[in-house]
Amino acid sequence: MPLLSDMKLEMKLTIRQLTPDRWPVLEDLFGEFGACNGCWCMYWRIGSAYRKRPREANKAAFRELVESGPPPGLLAFEGDLAVGWCQLTPRDVLPWLDRSWRLKRVDEVPVWSLSCFYVRKGYRRHGVTSALITAALKAAKRAGAPSLEAYPLDAKLTPSTSSTGFVSTFERAGFKVVAQRVPPRPIMRHDLQTSDDVPTTPLLPNLKSK
Repeated sequence: MPLLSDMKLEMKLTIRQLTPDRWPVLEDLFGEFGACNGCWCMYWRIGSAYRKRPREANKAAFRELVESGPPPGLLAFEGDLAVGWCQLTPRDVLPWLDRSWRLKRVDEVPVWSLSCFYVRKGYRRHGVTSALITAALKAAKRAGAPSLEAYPLDAKLTPSTSSTGFVSTFERAGFKVVAQRVPPRPIMRHDLQTSDDVPTTPLLPNLKSK
């Protein structure tokens, strides 16, 4: 019988947009406390103000965004279980990125942003983030984005955990550093206009919305 870790490596993921009908699935994935300390993916929208209000207020605000559309990100499923999430939006809808001098806009290109990730405990370090990045590149290109931008940490330079991914994962997906105002956190981009080089992974996502 294969080990549990081997079974995880062989899992097949399906990637779907977060639409209003999938809100209960996101609730289950994020859990009672809202993933990263009650943020409910509001940090890059309102900054540290998310810490000054109840988790339920953050949750309600994010649900309103989901209900009004367009979908603010992607969910990774193993079967019917959501095991991962990434926020995928135009950078312009995340004003707090420009409030951080480390992540201020590099230029006026209307890039999209892969601003945060969350992977269910027990499924981490098994390729879920890579599959979400692959799907995000395809989704952003399909939406007409000129580039996809990300803000990962370099694990070789900091021991911190990261909700924005790690540099090595994005390098494997073809992202390049375009700014590095502090060594551990570069701004990375994947050009979607001049290249058809969208990576594939062993966990090739199904991008059909069901």
